[in-house]
Amino acid sequence: MPHCTKCGTIVAGNAAFCGNCGAAQTGSQPAASIAPAGVNAHPEMAENVAGALCYALVWITGLIFYFVDKRPYVRFHAAQSIVVFGSITILHEFLRTFFGFSSITGDWTGFSLGFALWRLLHLVGLILWILLMVKAYQGERFRVPIAADFAEKLFGKA
Repeated sequence: MPHCTKCGTIVAGNAAFCGNCGAAQTGSQPAASIAPAGVNAHPEMAENVAGALCYALVWITGLIFYFVDKRPYVRFHAAQSIVVFGSITILHEFLRTFFGFSSITGDWTGFSLGFALWRLLHLVGLILWILLMVKAYQGERFRVPIAADFAEKLFGKA
């Protein structure tokens, strides 16, 4: 049994202070927190949450989760996010550059085929973004038909 270094009173082994005189006990350490049996002391993010977050900032978070998280479910969604939203970003920039929103081609006030395609691409991107996040959060491996196959070829089967 340990004793107080100041007054000699018996103190508990993990006591930081003496109950009699209040002196700090130098040899004692604070009690370590012990996790209950079956509980992970370092909890990982749930797979469905990580899968949904792969789509949060489109291809950027997909890239981050692809290199950080090695679980197959998360890597599948990360690779699909990179391919789907990376290709949408490239198409978006191509349409913007090719059709050039100037006064000759319709600008923001007029109508042009390029502007219509550009806005349609925004709508498709928004719908895919919401759908893929919801499906990933529900625990489903929802496959975008062409993009999922391309992602498996590019990044390997996850």
